[in-house]
Amino acid sequence: MKNRWVRFSIWAVLYVLWVIWLGNFWWLLGLAVLFDIFITKKVRWNFWKKRYKEGEKHSAWNEWLDDIIFAIIFVTFLNIFFFQSFKIPSSSMENSLMTGDFLFVDKLTYGPRVPEHPISMPFMHNVFPGSLKPCYVEGVKVKYRRLKGFSSVKRDDYVVFNFPHGDSVLTRLPADDYYTHVRFNGREYTERTYGPVLYRPADKTDHYVKRCVAVAGDTLRVLDGEVWVNGSKQKDYKGIQYSYTVVTDGSSINPKFLSDIGVNVAESWFSASMPGYPTMFLTAEGLQKVKNLKNVVSVTPNIEVGPQEDRQEALMLFPFTATGWTRDDYGPLWIPKKDATVALTADNIDLYRRIIDVYEDNDFEEKDGKFFINGEETDSYTFKYDYYFMMGDNRHNSLDSRYWGFVPETHIVGKPSVIWFSADANKPFPGNIRWNRLLKIVLKQK
Repeated sequence: MKNRWVRFSIWAVLYVLWVIWLGNFWWLLGLAVLFDIFITKKVRWNFWKKRYKEGEKHSAWNEWLDDIIFAIIFVTFLNIFFFQSFKIPSSSMENSLMTGDFLFVDKLTYGPRVPEHPISMPFMHNVFPGSLKPCYVEGVKVKYRRLKGFSSVKRDDYVVFNFPHGDSVLTRLPADDYYTHVRFNGREYTERTYGPVLYRPADKTDHYVKRCVAVAGDTLRVLDGEVWVNGSKQKDYKGIQYSYTVVTDGSSINPKFLSDIGVNVAESWFSASMPGYPTMFLTAEGLQKVKNLKNVVSVTPNIEVGPQEDRQEALMLFPFTATGWTRDDYGPLWIPKKDATVALTADNIDLYRRIIDVYEDNDFEEKDGKFFINGEETDSYTFKYDYYFMMGDNRHNSLDSRYWGFVPETHIVGKPSVIWFSADANKPFPGNIRWNRLLKIVLKQK
C-alpha cells in the first residue's frame, strides 16, 4: 500500500465502478485528478493544508481543519449515495417506530437519487437551522434520476420519503399542510393569515416515514380500519395500533402500566366524567392487557364507518370530494402504475389531477368538462412514474396517504435500516434513553 501505483490503481478501480453506477461518463475525467494526486502531484488539491519544511513545528489548527474538511466531504458522499441520519418527529408510526428514534436510512436498497439541487449546505436538508431560509441554491437544478438499487419498494416496507404536499409551506405554520388550509379557508385567506408561502422542490420537502401498504398497480381498500390489498387482508404486524374508548369503574389506570405496554401516556387522558379514556391507542397485545384489568369495564374501538355526513369531512380525505369514504372505510382505490393508461372522466379526475399537473410536470387545464394536457385536448393519460400508498402504523393518529394521496417514486428517499439512538421526550435525561432500542435493526415484520 505504500507504493503509489498500487494506491492509484485501487482508487482508480473504485472510482470507475462509481462512474459506471452513476451512469455519467463525463466523470471519468476525474481519473486525471486521481493520477495527479497519487502520481504526478503537480496540483495542490488540498490547498488549505500547510506544507512544512523539515523540522518545522506542525500547526494543530491546520491539522484539525484538514480533518474537518475531509470528514465533511466523506460524510456528504455517504449521505448522498449510501445512508443518511433521520429522526422520527411524530407518533404516527408508534409502536413500530417511536417518536425520538434516530434512524440510519439506507439509500442503496431502492437506489439513491442523484441530487437534484447539487449546490447545498452539508448536513442540512432544506433550511438553515432556526430559520426558513433555503440552505441550497434554487437556480441550479438537474432532472430527477435514480441510480440502480437492489430492489424496488415492496408492500409493507417502511419507507422514508419527501412529503408530497410539502412543496408549499406557510411561514407562520410551517408544520401544517398548506393544501388542507386552502380547502377549508380558501387560498386568499390562508395566505393572508398564515403566509407568505414558501415554495420547495420535491427533493427538498420535509422527510416523512410510513409503511407502504400498497404499491403501483394494487387496489387498496380499508374496511373497519383494516387494510385489504387486491382482496387480501394485510398481515397483522405487531406494531400496528388503533384508537379505543376505555371505560373504567371510576379509577384511572396506572400510567407506568400504560407506558410499559407501549401506550403514549401524553396522548391518553383520563376523563372523570366518563369515567375512562375517550382515546387510547393500543396494539393487539396491549388491547388484551387493558381488557384484563380489574377496573376496566369496557373497551370499544373508535371506528369511523358509514357515509360522510358533511362537506367538512369530505375535504379532509383524498381525493377531497364527496366519495362517502372515511378513514376506516376507504376505497376501493387503484394505485397508478408506470406506463399504465387511464381514461379521464369527471368522476376520476380528482384522483389524478395532481399527478398530471405537479408530480409529472404537465400543464393541465379543465374547460367545459374537457381536459387539456400541454395545450392538447385528451380523454386519457399514461403515467410516467410508479406511485405508492403510505399509512402510519398508529392508524388513528397518522396523517398519511388517506389525507394527501399518492406518493410518487420521485419522492422516495430510502429505507430505515438501524435505530442508532432513541430517547423519550416526556422523560428527563438519562432516564429517557430507550436502551433496548439502541443499534436495533429495523425489520418489516414487527
